[in-house]
Amino acid sequence: MHMNDDDLAALGARIDRTNELLQRMLAEVAKTPSTHAIFVDAGYLYAAMGRLVAGTEDRRSFDLDAEGLIDALIDRARTIFADSRLLRVYWYDGARRRIHTAEQQSIAELPDVKVRLGNLNANNQQKGVDSLIRTDLESLARHRAISDAALIGGDEDLVSAVEAAQGYGARVHLWGIEAPEGRNQAEPLLWEVDSQRTFDLDFFKPYVSRRAAVPYEATAGARPTREDVRFVGAQIAAKWLASRGREPLKELLHGHPYLPGSVDQDLLVEAEGLLQYSLRGQADLRRALRDGFWEHLRAQY
Repeated sequence: MHMNDDDLAALGARIDRTNELLQRMLAEVAKTPSTHAIFVDAGYLYAAMGRLVAGTEDRRSFDLDAEGLIDALIDRARTIFADSRLLRVYWYDGARRRIHTAEQQSIAELPDVKVRLGNLNANNQQKGVDSLIRTDLESLARHRAISDAALIGGDEDLVSAVEAAQGYGARVHLWGIEAPEGRNQAEPLLWEVDSQRTFDLDFFKPYVSRRAAVPYEATAGARPTREDVRFVGAQIAAKWLASRGREPLKELLHGHPYLPGSVDQDLLVEAEGLLQYSLRGQADLRRALRDGFWEHLRAQY
């Protein structure tokens, strides 16, 4: 096809105009600050942090200064992502029927924090949290709302969330909590992320305080409920795990659902002391005690 001078001039003008628009767009992109967000799997945070600082993964055994910790995480992100601005902190936790607890409500009221709730099953295990993290990570990355995501978690199920965000160009940085022994983050997750960083005891210690053990209080002679006894079983399991560690736990789990006689007897004696009630001859309460003990230990492995 032959083009005359006028056609060539018009084509050249269109090319110049296109180049001008591209340069203008690139200049705008260059002026747009990078944005980061922090994604916290609270189940992982409480368990790993509690084990490190308080010697127990049972969050009922220690208090957390959530506001102070979140401020510290934001400050650390500000240092790491020096040329970036914070979008917000996403805090993922579980709750019965997805109804906020008092602690979750106070966290939700903090500035720059969004609390997202999954469910809790009968064994106090989170359900649906990983899918919430994936949905938010993928959506924010797809809409270019973030360029970097700091993810505090350890579950292998988060790999798909990382892949989804990376597929839209976001970089995902895994933040972990020092483990007293071994690892508390899945290897496939460590392999998939763009960078890794571990926070140590000194970072978390100012924000965690162990609660004083409070004996179960019951009306003298009143029979405790099965739920009361299950709770005490879980308390004793947390103490047992903190004093003995992971290796004895593995050995104990091999015998599930049967407890060695010495462990079962120690459990009974300690429970009676906490409950201030004799469990001798109370077969249903003895079962509830063992159930609470096992449920806590199995949830930690």
